[in-house]
Amino acid sequence: MLNPWLALETGSDPAERTGEVLRAHEAFLTEGAITAPVRHVVADSWRRSAGAAVEPERLARVELADADLAAYREEHPLARVMPLFRELLGTIADDGAHLLSVCDETGRLLWVEGHSQVLRRAERMNFVPGARWDERFVGTNAPGTALAVDHAVQIFAAEHYNRLVQSWTCAAAPLHDPRTHRVIGAVDITGGDHLAAPQSLALVQATARAAEAHLAELGPGPGPGAGPGPGRQSPDVLEVLGRDEAVLHVGGGPSLRLGRRHSEIVLLLAAHPDGFTGDRLSLELYGERDVTPVTLRAELSRLRQLLGPLLESRPYRLRRRLTTDFDTVTDALAAGDLAGALAAYRGPLLPSSEAPGAVRLRQLLEDRMRRRLLARRDASLLETWVRSPWGEDDLEAWEALLGSRLDGDPLRPTLAARVGQLRRAYGLAETGERTGGREGRVPARRATYPQRRLS
Repeated sequence: MLNPWLALETGSDPAERTGEVLRAHEAFLTEGAITAPVRHVVADSWRRSAGAAVEPERLARVELADADLAAYREEHPLARVMPLFRELLGTIADDGAHLLSVCDETGRLLWVEGHSQVLRRAERMNFVPGARWDERFVGTNAPGTALAVDHAVQIFAAEHYNRLVQSWTCAAAPLHDPRTHRVIGAVDITGGDHLAAPQSLALVQATARAAEAHLAELGPGPGPGAGPGPGRQSPDVLEVLGRDEAVLHVGGGPSLRLGRRHSEIVLLLAAHPDGFTGDRLSLELYGERDVTPVTLRAELSRLRQLLGPLLESRPYRLRRRLTTDFDTVTDALAAGDLAGALAAYRGPLLPSSEAPGAVRLRQLLEDRMRRRLLARRDASLLETWVRSPWGEDDLEAWEALLGSRLDGDPLRPTLAARVGQLRRAYGLAETGERTGGREGRVPARRATYPQRRLS
């Protein structure tokens, strides 16, 4: 297939394709292997879903309703572009066969609109405002997968991980903050098999780009999605979370993907605005390794060719302050906004880096996040953490999640089984459902966050 994000090749028989994927899905659930032809984006999503222990017939959880949902929607930056979504996709939402939906960056549905009969059908699978459709909770689906891979995607019928959703086909595209370029949500259209046509994917992609442009024109608003506004230069933004190679956005211009060593250098200079001497920067990058000063100067010379006057020497520092996604998370934690911090945390900072300075920042951020999560004991936030690639083996977090569930909660047996599995894997004694005390605990295994595909 020329376009891997499309569900069907031109001329394909939807019924035949559904049968093939259904057989592959059942084989994966029973045997853990994908033997039939399944798109890579779908196969990867199935594996993520299985790794997050998603149940294949679990209803999506409704997290917000009534006044809480209304207040949250009103403050969300995407509220300002809902009129645009309705203008561009309103016909689809009113034709009696489709739904228009918009979710936030965590996969929580904010708006679901369409014909009343279609809405009632969608309610049976909790495809309703306030429900959480993150991949880690309900498996492969267009909004959740678009957020996970940061790319527009179609999900066709049996490609859905959850059997309750396999009668639907959907297409979704992620939405980005025009100022920080961070993902702030996704727009989706959901309906029948005919949505597997190329036109539906192109439509949601075009709608997402139009919404991002409109947010930039509107200027600062009540939420983090507001753009810089007319006549104001976009800030310089560095993305380092969940990726081995940083992406730098300078002044609203084209994005620049940095090599691994340059990613480490720019991160360290962004985190230390006063700069470094050559000796100190070498220590932050190479530790006690025997590295000649010429090696560092060569790296900085190549970096200067990329950054131009942004990089200064004596000391080595950045001429302008960079905003990083690391800062976004730490600022949210400092403000007590644990949910916001968790939503902005796209994974460990430069996860493959062994530079001492980067390792220190990575561990500092993750330790702060974990301490707040364990202290708060919020079941929803803990579940988000343990269903992520970096938290899926965090025994202490699983124990805290188990401890947050009351006796009789139907999820307790599943959580207790996972705790027991991890304790055995770490060579610890079985404790039943004991969750108190710290004896026998192990630190969370640091997982490398899979790289997001950049569009």
